[in-house]
Amino acid sequence: MVRLSVLDLAPIVVGASAADAFRNTLDLARHAERWGFKRYWLAEHHNMPGVASAATSIVIGYVAAGTSAIRVGAGGVMLPNHSPLVVAEQFGTLESLFPGRIDLGLGRAPGTDPNTARALRRRADLDADTFPRDVVELQAYFRDPAPGQLIRAVPGAGLKVPIWLLGSSLFSAQLAAALGLPFAFASHFAPDLLMEALAIYRSEFRPSESLSAPYTMAGVSLVAADTDAAARRLFTSLQIQFVNLRRGRPGQLNPPVDSLEGLWSPAERAGVEHALRYAIVGSPDAVRRGLETFAADTGVDELMITSQIHDHAARLRSYEIAAAAARR
Repeated sequence: MVRLSVLDLAPIVVGASAADAFRNTLDLARHAERWGFKRYWLAEHHNMPGVASAATSIVIGYVAAGTSAIRVGAGGVMLPNHSPLVVAEQFGTLESLFPGRIDLGLGRAPGTDPNTARALRRRADLDADTFPRDVVELQAYFRDPAPGQLIRAVPGAGLKVPIWLLGSSLFSAQLAAALGLPFAFASHFAPDLLMEALAIYRSEFRPSESLSAPYTMAGVSLVAADTDAAARRLFTSLQIQFVNLRRGRPGQLNPPVDSLEGLWSPAERAGVEHALRYAIVGSPDAVRRGLETFAADTGVDELMITSQIHDHAARLRSYEIAAAAARR
């Protein structure tokens, strides 16, 4: 079975706070470490009432300090929101505190709406055309400093923090191939170009000092429970979240419902089902089959599992089932 890792959006559920979300995040990370997950990544989102991980590097430090072996990282940092030097200093600090355990995934989307992106970047121009140049600059800050180098990341220089490129289109696949970096595709919410992006990345990959051969990861929404019916009910929380996001009303993660009848239009239902078409929802046997099929169809080296579930105990159980399925 393919390797499994965790993508955590640090969900703030209805009736709870960001502080509750962080406590649940650390608890999940400790369980994930015991269950054998390879990595634990957190995502940068802003102005999202249901996502607590906006200050991503701080939450990564919190999780790394509360665990002992699992790799912890960003899935990802939205690089256009930050200067490469600041990101290098932040992740150089993390790598210095938790050596050999920190990953840096980079995306070029804002991770928010246009107005919030302008507030983050302090400029009207939201163009991400500088992303390739910024990635190369960031890479340079992690290398050993050159004689006469005027600007260094302290800490950061010489630490060689692993960099991943994340994407939901073909752009980052091509860039990751050109730079010889590992590539992760966001198929948990943007499935359309998954196969094409993987094919382009593999065919165009150039070995680098970072990576000698292509290495791929794909995101999968997964909701597991002891029965198919229980899993489908838990899954409604994520479906409602997608509907609210498409309506321009993002909110906290809602509790599950018995039926979505009357809560979405036919067009909204079709859109959500399309976006979540790779989701794996069901009992332990269904999850095992789903993971095996997705891994075989894509040929990816690693799956990044995200489980947006309102009840924390049920969320833990979902990841436990996934881990057990991967061991069979």
